[in-house]
Amino acid sequence: MYLDSFKHKGMRRQLIDELRQRGITSEAVLEAFDAIPRHYFLDLAFVNQAYSNMAFQIGAGQTISHPYTVAFQTQLLDLKKGDKVLEIGTGSAFQTCILCQLGAKVFSIERQRELFVKAKHIIHHFGFNPRLFFGDGYKGQTSYAPYDKVLITCGAPFVPQALLDQLKIGGVLVIPVGNLEKQEMIRITKRGENDYHEERFGEFSFVPMLENTK
Repeated sequence: MYLDSFKHKGMRRQLIDELRQRGITSEAVLEAFDAIPRHYFLDLAFVNQAYSNMAFQIGAGQTISHPYTVAFQTQLLDLKKGDKVLEIGTGSAFQTCILCQLGAKVFSIERQRELFVKAKHIIHHFGFNPRLFFGDGYKGQTSYAPYDKVLITCGAPFVPQALLDQLKIGGVLVIPVGNLEKQEMIRITKRGENDYHEERFGEFSFVPMLENTK
C-alpha cells in the first residue's frame, strides 16, 4: 500500500531545504521530516503535492497542517528523548509520528472517531506505540499526567486550565489561541504551580479545537 520512491525522497529533501530556509534550525526535527513520508498520510490523489507547504483535507472536516506549521510547533517544544508529550488533536497522525520519531513518549487525543481509527492504522505501519485516546482534548488525559510537554494542534479560543494543570513544573505547552480564522502561536513554560512564562510567535491558521459532545 505504501511506496516511498526516489521521487518521493527527492521531494522530501526539497521540502526540508525549504523548511530550513524558513527558519527551522533543529536538525533533529528536519531529520524526523526526512524519516516520516508525508504522502503516506494523504489521499493518493494528493501524492504529488504532499511535499509542498500546503494543508490538505483528511476527512471529518479536519486538515493535515502545513509542513512548516508542524515543524515550527515541534521546534518550539524543544523535545528531549523520553519526554512525555500530550498531543491534543491526533488528526492524520503525521505530527504524532514526528513526535515518536524524535523519541517522545506520546499520549494523543482525537475527538473525531473516523480519524481516531485511521490514525491507529498508519501509526502501526511505522511501528510506533503511542497511547491514543478518543475523547475531549479540553480535558486532557489525567491518568498519565504530569507531562513534560503539551502540544495543541488545533485553534483554541483560550488556554484550557486542565492542560496547564497536567503540565510538569518546568514543562512547556505550545498552543495556537484565537478565533475561527486566525490564531497566535503561544509557548507557555510552567515555572511553578501558578507561575507561567508566556511567549508569542505570530499568527497561524488552524481548524478549531472542539469539545467531544458525544
